[in-house]
Amino acid sequence: MRDKYVKKKVIFEDPLFPANDSSLFYSQKLPMKIEWKRPSEICENPQFIIDGANRTDICQGELGDCWLLAAIACLTVNEKLLYRVIPPDQSFTENYAGIFHFQFWRYGEWMDVLVDDRLPTCRNQLVFTKSFRKNEFWSALLEKAYAKLHGSYEALKGGNTLEAMEDFTGGVTEFFELSEPPKELYSIMRKALERGSLMGCSIDILSVSELETRTEQGLVKGHAYSITGLAECDEAGKKSSKVRLIRLRNPWGIVLWKGPWSPNSTEWSTVSIADKENLKKQTVESSEFWMSFSDFQRNFTKLEMCNLTPDTLQGDERHSWTVSVNQGRWVRGSSAGGCRNYPDTFWTNPQYRLKLYEEDDDSEGGQRTCTIVVALMQKGRRMQRQQGPRFLTVGFSIYKVPQEMCGQTQHLQKDFFLYTASTAKIKSYINLREVTERFHLPPGEYVIIPTTFEPHQEGEFILRVFSEKQSTSEQVERKLLEPEEETEEEKQFRAIFKKISGEDMQVCANELKAIMKNVLDKHSEIKSEGFSLETCRSMIALMDTDGTGKLNLQEFKHLWRKIQAWQLIFKRYSKDKTCSISSFEMRNAVNDAGFHLNNQLYDIIAMRYADERLNISFDSYICCFVRLEGMFRAFNAFDKDGDGIIKLNVLEWLQLTMY
Repeated sequence: MRDKYVKKKVIFEDPLFPANDSSLFYSQKLPMKIEWKRPSEICENPQFIIDGANRTDICQGELGDCWLLAAIACLTVNEKLLYRVIPPDQSFTENYAGIFHFQFWRYGEWMDVLVDDRLPTCRNQLVFTKSFRKNEFWSALLEKAYAKLHGSYEALKGGNTLEAMEDFTGGVTEFFELSEPPKELYSIMRKALERGSLMGCSIDILSVSELETRTEQGLVKGHAYSITGLAECDEAGKKSSKVRLIRLRNPWGIVLWKGPWSPNSTEWSTVSIADKENLKKQTVESSEFWMSFSDFQRNFTKLEMCNLTPDTLQGDERHSWTVSVNQGRWVRGSSAGGCRNYPDTFWTNPQYRLKLYEEDDDSEGGQRTCTIVVALMQKGRRMQRQQGPRFLTVGFSIYKVPQEMCGQTQHLQKDFFLYTASTAKIKSYINLREVTERFHLPPGEYVIIPTTFEPHQEGEFILRVFSEKQSTSEQVERKLLEPEEETEEEKQFRAIFKKISGEDMQVCANELKAIMKNVLDKHSEIKSEGFSLETCRSMIALMDTDGTGKLNLQEFKHLWRKIQAWQLIFKRYSKDKTCSISSFEMRNAVNDAGFHLNNQLYDIIAMRYADERLNISFDSYICCFVRLEGMFRAFNAFDKDGDGIIKLNVLEWLQLTMY
């Protein structure tokens, strides 16, 4: 797309993220007059990157996104990762067209985000993130691209450093409470830094009034710091005695730490001159500082770590991690069963079989165990904040599969969970984008149950399982395991979907109609003119779990799988194997699809969907099945006690019949 503007010599203006208030704050206006300006209007000789992108180029502005800036600062430590997110072959001179692009990992895949270079300013100064050099703009443009990814700048207010770390790397994150640290925390962090892992830390607050207040020694509460280095030094005159130090960065671009090992403290005289000079050379004076590791544990309350994807985890040979990625969803009335507190519905949650084949090379305590990291990530919730949804409270449990049930693929039923305790589980359910836990389990077969805390809460998720040795995980019955490489059909889906949906990768009913026509032409043996607008609206009502009135690519794929299954039934009863089915055969087709109706309902279907020759077209057939599934799903959602009887008021009745 950038080349198109370069060739036409047209300066790009992004229609999807316009230079107005809609891209800034959707709930309120800034208390200042904002002017959107291109860098050439702000300064002379604007540059994208000057002398490489580094930590000093990231100074926080008026937006409360220190969590994002801490992650960006960590990213600059690893040049290979940095230039994947920020393609460096961009310029304000050569082939300039006012368009820049960045890459982020989103729910299992890398996506390119395009923005124009119009930035919010006040009195000719950047309002948000900026570099200490007035004519350097990569950090401001990266922040803009990330804001576009989430819908607005305001969507970036308040967050978790781990969230941005994952979006920059596709890695798996871990969270540590420093009041209860794991054994050898220093060793864990040292190995993580050697592997290129990103780390951040912060001090929890007890109330909003404490936000960004300072401790007696100058640390800022509720503020995200980057961890950029560790060191062990010999104490002067004591070769056998070591002092452990940690290097941190303040995204504000200033050092506030006043305690031991602060820039001018006396502690520097206790280490050798060589160590002192070496460590001070590593420190960016305006933003970084050293402190003792023990002071770090005393002063900070949480540590956030993002381990890179298995291909990058090569610090130790034994860390040859494998990973499986599973796409899933909780659907109200079907697979949104809630946690173990709700035994009647818990078993209906999605289930994933995990097979651990080999124990670790260094199993602890002589026991044969397999190390795994399980990560459950919610999809799209930050972008939906404008409509109201926040992060759901989520977690997961792991159960050992009995020997007699190993190798089977059926969904474990209610009785199993009533009489079987979990083998492992998340420490606590929490309303973060991703919850992660590390476990050591004996080799064998397990089932992982990802859930929301409350039942009937809808949402999409990704379940990732990292293991040090060989393992597999896949969803029971409905296999939603994300393959490492897309099939040819999926590539065609993506191409068709992207062509019609545009950059937001979501489609309305009219766009869905066009996509379905394309897909049916390529992948259906049934001759069809496509689906009517009414059928497409019904499809969106069935599959749209986030209330946007549109479908994303994953929702479309899920819908297409249903249509493929229903298409096989249609072909079984189609008279001419092409475009229609007899209304008399419709009864068998409905039964084969798992819908059990009475005679009156079969009569209604024939009257509603059959033509004058008593034939039902493929479009009408699919429309019927979509509505049946929607009605059954809605009824089950209202049927709280599962007795097959519901009581509705007039509004609930109208809601049910709208399907």
